[in-house]
Amino acid sequence: MTRKQKRLSIIAGGAAFLVAATALTFYALGQKASYFYMPADLQAATLEPGQRIRLGGLVEKGTIVRGQGTQVSFGVTDHEKSVKVTYSGILPDLFREEQGVITEGSFGSDGVFVADSVLAKHDENYMPKEVADGLKAKGVWQEN
Repeated sequence: MTRKQKRLSIIAGGAAFLVAATALTFYALGQKASYFYMPADLQAATLEPGQRIRLGGLVEKGTIVRGQGTQVSFGVTDHEKSVKVTYSGILPDLFREEQGVITEGSFGSDGVFVADSVLAKHDENYMPKEVADGLKAKGVWQEN
């Protein structure tokens, strides 16, 4: 093998390695993706059973029900539709009615959204971007 052939084989091997690493990275990121939905968007969405999504909106007034231990259920609404959510864990301190929230999880067999994480606003002026954009598009949310 000549020097030129050795050099070309090393370059080709390096390029093949980079292509494989890039493909594996994109595949892994695609598996972790969770899509964002507002309650009204779920009607048109086709979700696989157990598919992880992010559900966002406002905590519906009068729907927070605390159960045994850290079990809590509440409604998430965009003032068009509402989705019942159950969560087992400690809620953020600023979680309350009519505030922006994003929950991550999947739908159970009974049609109730089972969240494994709940994110709430962190100060008086903050609304999660996805929630604010969705509510603005529906004409429900106005910035102060």
